[in-house]
Amino acid sequence: MASSAVKLANPNAEVLRRGDALAMNIHSARGLQNVLQSNLSPRGTLKLLVDGANQLTLTKDGKVLLSQMQITNPVAVMIARAATAQDDVAGDGTTGLVLLVGELLKQAAVYVEEGLHPRVVTDGFDAAKAEALRFLEQFKTTAPMDRELLCSVARTALRTKLQDSVAAQMTEAVVDAVLAIRQPGQPIDLFMVETMKMQHRTATDSRLVRGLVLDHGARHPDMPKRLQNCFVLTLNVSLEYEKTEINSGFFYSSAEQRDKLIESERRFVDDKLRRIVDLKNTVCSGADKDCGFVVINQKGIDPMSLDVLAKHNIMALRRAKRRNMERLQLCCGGVAQNSVEDLTPAVLGRAGAVYEHALGENKYTYVEECRDPRSVTVLIKGPNGHVLQQIHDAVRDGLRAVKNAIEDGALVAGAGAFQVACRQHLLRPEFLHTVRGKAQMGIRAFAEALLVIPKTIASNGGYDPMDVLVALEDEARDGHIAGIDLNTGDVLDPAQEGIWDNYRVLRQQLHSCAVIATNLLHVDEVMRAGRASIKAPNPGEE
Repeated sequence: MASSAVKLANPNAEVLRRGDALAMNIHSARGLQNVLQSNLSPRGTLKLLVDGANQLTLTKDGKVLLSQMQITNPVAVMIARAATAQDDVAGDGTTGLVLLVGELLKQAAVYVEEGLHPRVVTDGFDAAKAEALRFLEQFKTTAPMDRELLCSVARTALRTKLQDSVAAQMTEAVVDAVLAIRQPGQPIDLFMVETMKMQHRTATDSRLVRGLVLDHGARHPDMPKRLQNCFVLTLNVSLEYEKTEINSGFFYSSAEQRDKLIESERRFVDDKLRRIVDLKNTVCSGADKDCGFVVINQKGIDPMSLDVLAKHNIMALRRAKRRNMERLQLCCGGVAQNSVEDLTPAVLGRAGAVYEHALGENKYTYVEECRDPRSVTVLIKGPNGHVLQQIHDAVRDGLRAVKNAIEDGALVAGAGAFQVACRQHLLRPEFLHTVRGKAQMGIRAFAEALLVIPKTIASNGGYDPMDVLVALEDEARDGHIAGIDLNTGDVLDPAQEGIWDNYRVLRQQLHSCAVIATNLLHVDEVMRAGRASIKAPNPGEE
């Protein structure tokens, strides 16, 4: 009835009815699941994406894959958008969410094909989701988030994206970066952690800089390249001649008048420079006479002004990025100035060392050895762009994982331990008896779908999923928390091995997978009947 009405309104519409629509939804979700399932766990494989310009992306990050893959199937697009939203909310868990959605639809299809109405299955999904979230509250581990525990969280997140040697190198850098910017009573702002990519040496040379790294250097050859025990002046003042914001003209009738005009324009800039030089002479005197003086300006500095600053042994950087101005104040102290009228020593920051590092034609300026920095830089090094981008994506996930652990104050045992324990909890007769009728089938489907995570982890590790599952279920039946040991294929205690998942990631996964699967099961028609399909065919076409 509905499809015929659509056809009547738009003869060019494409309509899929009931069984066909449900089959398409399930096949689409399963197809996306098959693409991503080999990426899960530290033993997961990489994907090589090639875009229209033949640019290559080498990654196993689910968010990157779903964002850059060209997906045309409408159901797969919907799942991909929901999974990337999972990353935006919780910082991780995109691959796991896609696997859970695909497996939920696969398990539901078994009962739907036997005649069970999809609405009954989704009622079971809702009941199972609510109980799984309650079980997650009981299963989570609440503990003080000390540095050692946070290192375990970061290591777990990084090893799923990087090689073990690189993950071990970056673990402490990620944890120390978050602890450095953390302020009691305030939310953690990860934008205060700068990630600077430098194509140089190897990935294991990446490190944490307790300060700031700027991607440009001084613009005058005679300026000092390295200064110790520096005063840092942060400015947002133009030190060059600027055109007026309105259309205006200056007219002169002789060369003398022209010279006076140029001199007055130059005097305007020179007065600003004089105030900066006077401040430098004031602070770099007496016991601090050997101290350096650095000016970092958000606006421009013309060549003549650079020459004046170089003659007074001042290192000056111009056109610094706006985001770095706030970071400079947090790592060095001091106050950014929008005018040079009221410069005092109180507005200056301090840094133990400021130096320039040249790498080919590129120059980098390091601001290091700061007192109690509240903004830091994760310096990422690697031999090529693919490695740099891969580490950058992993560091982003590691920073979010540490931040989530601190804010949640709780963790969940990883390596598939939660999914196995939650399945056994959902299949307990005590819980199943609370749900009457055929909705119990939906609960069983939800419980079996959770096992896709440990199955995939075992399969990607090169082990037989059924053997691993039997061992995990035996341990869980005895009341033990057991995960998968990817080195041996046996079971292990995730808490003792330091394998932890974020509480909020799993909570968001459980909620989102049930909602997405429910919506897709409720679809009984798929109609391609937009305005584009109403257009008349081109001349000559039938």
